[in-house]
Order: sequence, then C-alpha cells, then structure tokens
Amino acid sequence: MPVEIETPDALTYQFHPVTEQVFTFKVRCGHDAHLALTSQPAEGEPMYEVFLGGWENSKSVIRKNRQKPDVVEVPTPGICNAGEFRGFWIRWYDNVITVGREGEAAAFMSHEDPELFPIHYVGVCTGWGASGTWLIDEPAPVAVSAPMGFSAPTGGSGSGNWVPAANGEIPPEALQGGFDGSEQLYIARAQHEGDMIPGKLHPSHGVCYVAYGGGEHGHSEYEVLCAGFGIWVPVNDGNIPPNAVQAGTTADGEPLFVGRATHDGTVTVGKVQPSHGCCYIPYGGEELAYKEFEIYCEQ
Repeated sequence: MPVEIETPDALTYQFHPVTEQVFTFKVRCGHDAHLALTSQPAEGEPMYEVFLGGWENSKSVIRKNRQKPDVVEVPTPGICNAGEFRGFWIRWYDNVITVGREGEAAAFMSHEDPELFPIHYVGVCTGWGASGTWLIDEPAPVAVSAPMGFSAPTGGSGSGNWVPAANGEIPPEALQGGFDGSEQLYIARAQHEGDMIPGKLHPSHGVCYVAYGGGEHGHSEYEVLCAGFGIWVPVNDGNIPPNAVQAGTTADGEPLFVGRATHDGTVTVGKVQPSHGCCYIPYGGEELAYKEFEIYCEQ
C-alpha cells in the first residue's frame, strides 16, 4: 500500500528511508514538486535535488548542493497537475541519476556523477505557492540483488533455490536482477522448446520472458530464484567463471547460466550459453546477443 503524505506550501522536506536504488511516487500539485536525495534524513551536503514543474510549471531541473547553474534543465510544460496524480520514478545506479514518468522506461532527465554518494533517504516537499499530496511506494519485502556494477548483499553463500510461481507472482526472498523503468525485474526461468532457460520475471506483465531462436517468449508459469547470496561478475572474452550459477540446460544438455546486460536504459536478465560466448537477453520481442555482460556467481 502506498503511503499518503501531505506537503504544505513550506519548502520543508519530509524524509523517507530507501533500501533500493529507485524511488517511485505519485504527486498531485499545481507546480513545484521538490525531492531531495541524501545520505542522512536531513538537508545538507552532499545532496541532489529534483524539481518537477518549477518556474510556474514550465521546466524541471536536477540541482547539486543548492548550487547554480543546475546540472540538468529540461522544458516540461504542464508536468504537474493540481487536479490529478502524476506518477514518476527516480533511479540512481552506476553513478547515474535518472528521472522518468510512470509507465515510461526512458528517462527525461539524466545526470552522471563519477563520485555519487550513497543515497539512503529521499525527502519530498512543495512550495512557492503550491501544496501537494504524495503517494509513495513502499519497497517490496524481497532480497535485493545489486544493479550493474555493484556487488550483491553479503551475509551468506549459496546459489539459492528455485520456487515455482505463476502470473506475475513474486515469491518471498526473490532475487532482483535488473530493472525496466521503475519496475524491478527478477531472476527466473521457464521451459521452452525442450530447454530450461533463465530469463527475466516482469511482474506487471505477468510472465517470465526467455530468449530463444531470435525471439522473446513469455511464460505465465515459471520458477524464481530465491534466497541466494551471489555476486555479479563481468565476463571477458566469453570466459565463464567456475562459480557461475547454472540455471538451466538446452535440449542437447549444454548448461545455461544467469546473465544480464544493459540495453535501451534497462538492465535485463537473460541466458548465458557458453558455446556461443555471449549473453542472450529477451527484449522488445527479440533475442539480443551481448558479448559484454555480467554473470551471476556464488560467493
């Protein structure tokens, strides 16, 4: 259930802890919806701010440490609305902050900071003559698997276990493997044409997508990897680490492993087939091959 927050015309942030690298929310206000990204539940440096519908609802910006010029500025006429909720997401991964609209995978604002600080809190407020109502999504109670370029949480070892599920269901302790816009993708697998193929569980679509024969194939019945403690390891020249987690096999008996790659602003989970020297990801109805990818391994 989303948490509902009222913000007066005060420009005073109300801070909320975050445990993932994404913050999804809806806001209803006429203009000037402000958010602060911080390490502590208070204003101060370092801090990034995101202003939606500033300057009489004409543009949006990303600002660092209250300094001008803003690091990003884009025209967004009418982005806020006092009569209806508008949904957005903010994500921070691989030293990049991105801001997008609900239902859209592509961001409309993006900023890279090679020294991005850890973000543990997001503050919300409205001001300059605007009050607002916010609906803030609480993080799902699942184990977090890190985005591209980061290690997964420690605290144990083992490849986890595969739990049967269907129709978009996310079992407890499911492992996140990537994202598409504001939605988390999970490590899953499904039977297809005699193969057991690792792929991505896309909860809102209700299926696990796998890559096979040049296409993307959705299955409403699948298995989800749960309660594992692994790491994502970059692969060079197709060399599969000895501790890579096997997640399936081809009909001919070749082992398949869990991999992922960055594509079109997403991090998408797919299959690694050693004899092909690449990771195949399912995306946009196609099977896409990547020579540079990460593979999921036991610690």
